[in-house]
Amino acid sequence: MKSIVLESAKGVKGGKIQLCFSQIVETEASPSNVLGLLNASDDRFNQQKPRYAWLTAQPEDVKKQFGIDANLAEGEELIIGISDPRLTANPDAPLNILITETTEGNEYDVANFETRAKRAGKDGDFIMKDGKYIYQRTSVVNRVVKPSDHVILKDTVRQSAGSSTSAIADALGE
Repeated sequence: MKSIVLESAKGVKGGKIQLCFSQIVETEASPSNVLGLLNASDDRFNQQKPRYAWLTAQPEDVKKQFGIDANLAEGEELIIGISDPRLTANPDAPLNILITETTEGNEYDVANFETRAKRAGKDGDFIMKDGKYIYQRTSVVNRVVKPSDHVILKDTVRQSAGSSTSAIADALGE
């Protein structure tokens, strides 16, 4: 797993800020991609994309834990770009992104399932588990994360985004 990066901070409602973290994450569920292996010398087939996680925080606590002055007005953004940031409260433990997949979407997920549910590529087929959409949660944890720590649902199937079943009814579990 590559180092986590504290990318940026953005002012949000209530005088808080939202921190954006990124990391290239490896999971046990990542199968060997035969196409990638047969094209290993072609950079277009070897691009790993980072996963992102966002945390909402109090500016004074960000200053205390990371030494970053991020008193930002709502909508204002600060580019940070710190690789392997450490919390002052626990400097010996690394920060890492942890992925948890679930078929239980929150209200926002369900209302926006077309962009929130797991897909095979940006506009590809939905990836489903037992006829339900899969939603991915990313969190930042203060510990070492092994590939086996991620919760990646298995025995999933692709369902065409243009199938005859009602996607809205599926998202609502009806």
